[in-house]
Amino acid sequence: MKRLFAITAAFGVTIASVAAAEYPERPIEMIVAYSAGGGTDTAARTLAPFIEKYLGEGASITVVNRPGAGGEVGFTELSRARPDGYTIGFINTPNILSIPIARQTRYSMDSIQAVSNVVDDAGAFNVLPNSPFTTLDELVAYAKENPGSVTYGTSGVGGDDHLAVLQFERLTGISMTHVPFSGAADVRAAVMGGHIAMAGLNISEAASLVNEGELIALGQMGEKRWTGAPDVPTFQEQGYDLVMGSSRGIGAPAGIPEEALNALQEAIAKTVEDPEFLAAAEKQDLPLDFQNAADFQAMLDELDSNLRTLWEENPWVE
Repeated sequence: MKRLFAITAAFGVTIASVAAAEYPERPIEMIVAYSAGGGTDTAARTLAPFIEKYLGEGASITVVNRPGAGGEVGFTELSRARPDGYTIGFINTPNILSIPIARQTRYSMDSIQAVSNVVDDAGAFNVLPNSPFTTLDELVAYAKENPGSVTYGTSGVGGDDHLAVLQFERLTGISMTHVPFSGAADVRAAVMGGHIAMAGLNISEAASLVNEGELIALGQMGEKRWTGAPDVPTFQEQGYDLVMGSSRGIGAPAGIPEEALNALQEAIAKTVEDPEFLAAAEKQDLPLDFQNAADFQAMLDELDSNLRTLWEENPWVE
C-alpha cells in the first residue's frame, strides 16, 4: 500500500511538473536584421521589455543584431533557427519580400511564420513649400509636361520608398528620375537643400518637418491617415490606389508551436495597448498597426503578389 502511494505520489508530481512547464521556459532571442541604433533596432528594444512583461514572470528577451545584405543575413538566420518559439525576429517589408524577388537568397517566405505586425510606417512624398507642385495632381501634371525632370530621393534601390515611386509612375504614366541615398537623413537633407525636387520618405521620417511647415507632404500611402499626421490625406483619398510603406512585425521560423505563437500574439496585443508603451511609441514617431498572425500573413501574401507584378513590369534592379 505504501509502495502504491509512493508511485501515485511520484506520478502526480510528474503530471504537475509537465502542466507547469509553460512557454517560455528559457530566454528568447529576437533577431534584428539591421544595425544597432536604427529605426528597427530602436523599435525592437522598446518592444522587448513589454513582451517580457506580458509573457509572464521570468520571461527574458535578448535583442541580437544580424545586419548585412539589406536584411538578408538576419532573415536567413531567423528562417534557419529551430522552430521552438525561442528564436523570433523583426521582419521588415518590403525588404523581406523584395530581396528574394530580385535575387537568389538563402531563405524563402515559406520558412518564416508571421506572428504579429507592430508598425506600419506609410510612404509619403515630400516637397519644399515653394515647389512647383504641392499636390499629387499637380505633381502628375508637371511630370507629364516635363518627363524625367522631377528628381526624387530615396534611401536606396528596391526599398519601400523606391518601389512606391515605381508603382506611382506605373499608375499615372509619368517618368521621374531616381537619386538614391544611403539613408533617410541624407534624403531629408537633400530635399531641404533643394538638391532634389521630392523626397520619398516614410510618413514618420518627415513628420516633424511637415508639422513645422518646412516640408509639405503630398500624401501618405496608408489605408487610413496616421494619427501623427492627421491633416495629410492618403493617396487613395486623392484618387490614387496606392498603399505602400514599411511594416515592422514579429516573425518566427515556420512550424513554431501553437502554444508559443498564441502566447506571443497575446503578449504583443497587450503591449500595443499599454499606456507606457504607447507613450514611448509616440515619442519615437512609431505609427502602430497591430495585426495578428493571420492578418499579418495575409498582408504579406498580398504585398508579395503586388511586388512580383511590379518586378515583371518594371524591375528595380538592372
